[in-house]
Amino acid sequence: MAEWVTGKIIHVEHWTESLFSLTVNAPVDPFTAGQFAKLGLEINGERVQRAYSYVNAPHSDNLEFYLVTVPEGKLSPPLHALQPGDTLMVTKEAAGFFVLDEIPECDTLWMLATGTALGPFLSILQQGEGLERFKDIVLVHAARFARDLSYLPMMLELQQRFNGKLHVQTVVSREAVPGSLTGRVPALIADGSLEAAVGLPLNAQTGHVMLCGNPQMVRDTQQILKDTREMRKHLRRKPGHITSEHYW
Repeated sequence: MAEWVTGKIIHVEHWTESLFSLTVNAPVDPFTAGQFAKLGLEINGERVQRAYSYVNAPHSDNLEFYLVTVPEGKLSPPLHALQPGDTLMVTKEAAGFFVLDEIPECDTLWMLATGTALGPFLSILQQGEGLERFKDIVLVHAARFARDLSYLPMMLELQQRFNGKLHVQTVVSREAVPGSLTGRVPALIADGSLEAAVGLPLNAQTGHVMLCGNPQMVRDTQQILKDTREMRKHLRRKPGHITSEHYW
């Protein structure tokens, strides 16, 4: 049974009409970058809860979550309505295995995210620990429109901090944007566009892919990597090249 603590809303950032971030102060246990917590609210006498990845590094004083409002959802609209000073429930202990300790040795670590699934990668990169074993890191954030690239300034700051080791690439599916690739991640891998833009090969010999996001994107990308790059799912008992997490 999960133990819950009360969190206080410190800040709400409204990126678009549907994308927002919550900064929360709560007495949670230490966690590993890439893990998630559950957020909950009492609604009509019952606790409604959902899992959300930490965006912040584990050493941060406050917790940060990146969310999208689902109009028909039970929890995201009430979360969207929260203001500084309001409270919500947070699981004290984090969960999940989408962490660097689970990633085998490789030259290039590919971090591919859609939408709010960017969160765990930002946590890992802000923490900055355990990344020295990779020669290159590629961070790809895919969204529908340029306005949905909420954390692009932070991504570019991280790119500067890593001094050539981190390669940032944005992908926008529904409009053409300078500096971004246009289309869906699986297609951009299939036709070589992603590799060409980044300037690094994506293959089983040199790389490992961490995939996080829309379940359909994850499935399609896994299939493309299997069919065109001879990459397979990574398991502890059978090391591979793809580690994935569905984001709902």
